[in-house]
Amino acid sequence: MGSDRKRNPPVAAPFLPTNRAEMLARGWEELDVLFISGDAYVDHPAFGTPLLARLLEAEGYRVGILAQPDWRNPEALRAMGRPRLCAAIAAGAMDSMVNRYTAAKKVRNDDAYTPGGRAGARPDRATIAYTAAIKGAFKGLPTLIGGIEASLRRLAHYDYWDDRVRRSVLVDSKADLLLFGMAENALLEVARRLADGETIGDIDDVRGTAILAREAPAGAVVLPPFEAVAADHAAYNTAFRLAALETSPFNARQLAQQHGERWVVVNPPALPLSEAELDRIYALPFRKLPHPSYTELIPAYAQIKFSVTGHRGCFGGCAFCAITHHQGKTIQSRSPDSIRAEVDQLTRHPEFRGTVSDLGGPTANMYGLGCGDPTAQAACRRPSCLYPEICPRLVTADRRAVRLLRDLRAHPAVKHLFVASGVRFDLLKHQPDYFADLLEHHVGGLLKVAPETVSPAVARVMRKPGPKLFEQFLDAFREQNRTLGRRQAVIPYFISGHPGCTLADMIEVALFLKRHNLRVEQVQEFTPTPGSLATCIWHTGRDPFNGEEVYVPRSAKERRLQKALLLWHLPESRDDVRVALKLAGREALVAELCGGHTKTAPRAPRMAQRRPHRKPSP
Repeated sequence: MGSDRKRNPPVAAPFLPTNRAEMLARGWEELDVLFISGDAYVDHPAFGTPLLARLLEAEGYRVGILAQPDWRNPEALRAMGRPRLCAAIAAGAMDSMVNRYTAAKKVRNDDAYTPGGRAGARPDRATIAYTAAIKGAFKGLPTLIGGIEASLRRLAHYDYWDDRVRRSVLVDSKADLLLFGMAENALLEVARRLADGETIGDIDDVRGTAILAREAPAGAVVLPPFEAVAADHAAYNTAFRLAALETSPFNARQLAQQHGERWVVVNPPALPLSEAELDRIYALPFRKLPHPSYTELIPAYAQIKFSVTGHRGCFGGCAFCAITHHQGKTIQSRSPDSIRAEVDQLTRHPEFRGTVSDLGGPTANMYGLGCGDPTAQAACRRPSCLYPEICPRLVTADRRAVRLLRDLRAHPAVKHLFVASGVRFDLLKHQPDYFADLLEHHVGGLLKVAPETVSPAVARVMRKPGPKLFEQFLDAFREQNRTLGRRQAVIPYFISGHPGCTLADMIEVALFLKRHNLRVEQVQEFTPTPGSLATCIWHTGRDPFNGEEVYVPRSAKERRLQKALLLWHLPESRDDVRVALKLAGREALVAELCGGHTKTAPRAPRMAQRRPHRKPSP
């Protein structure tokens, strides 16, 4: 039955069904796959659930989406009936706890992925809550969990909001299968095998999935069990280190971690998508609009409405970031023809007025880059191609990206084309033409970069470049602007409260900002999120790779003072800056940091101190 549908795929309707009436309009009595999402339904490839649903639709499956359903009401989940194959469940584009709570564990009053920006439309620990609700509504239905929440919680992990180590979300949710990473090929294979009559329990060997088993497979890397990592920091660090060495899709082995009488078995990651595979996904018939049932603005959609994603993945390997763990280290770039076709489509949007708000990805200037030695790549286990220094095998040439920018600038319907995703400034010295074009044509007066710190000690913990490279970048940026006759500014992102950062370190950062004529408008207070190296260090107080003890700023007072030092130029920060200087024995700096302010470079209008939502990714 499934094979027949693949030979004769249906003509795509404008939007995927979200209720029974929309199903019947397509002539469907039942779905094959029911998607459950913690986000509102925006039919756009920047949102993961619609992307995967459109991909299955293109293969001939009948799919529907329940977006932000009432998980407390079984009838709401039965709106489109029992699906034939399975339910595919995701918390949304963000971990539901990160979405709901601040770094101070206070409830947020907004949710960018909900109409009207209202908070509370999804449950806490949404993957667990939705799975339980689906199992209650449809007894015996196979349940697949995925998305960033499930992906980064696939093994035993420290949970900041509970302040304890939690079991794998596969165990806690009682789902049948966990899909981690971007999941396109994994989902296609699972759907095909279910349609061909295999039971969900027999599907245990798909790349990019995790299963529950009665014993550890032969040859698997055995991690310390949940009970050990929950009780012992050394065991937690060992488990993290062993798992981190098995993340390359080219050489990773299976992982196995015991949870009571069962084992969580994590298969090797899915292989990166080819250019043709990625092009095919972005050519699917997305409407690029929210579902017409919504009457209020969805903030995340407003941010990406006129943006184009050129690639996925990041080889930066920053300690605090989850992109590498979810999207992978390998850069997967679309072809210029694919991107041009999307821009063509964008220019026909009823609200388009000539401005492409962003052409980028997780890191804009990684488009088209990658390892230049396939043999070395197949054996590589480095978590970063940039730290502690740029790998000599990394291809950093900017020719492909420059040609793409110049081609799109020449598009007759495009008046402005901005790069707003943020760039790695330590790559720009290897990309002179890209840097020049970026500043002359693609920066709207403000260039976003993320040094995150300028303390050498903290940068080492973060796996980021230190102050020397940032100073070189600032000099090059200002010299280039003088040559162009432009007045543009750098908008630097910094993190406060990161493991390894003391008040003394943050005072040096504040002095650097003052002396280099920089003002930070947006501060990210470090939040320990599941799966990252920085969260492991936060929990255990040690670097899992070298065993070194690392200072962790845990008190609310110190975290507040560190944030105030980054915002030294704001009048409301001065009292906290004085307190910080006194505690560190640096009162002599009060006049410099709290006195008169020097003339500053052009800067952004006053913005919220909370870093804006990143562009959502599948």
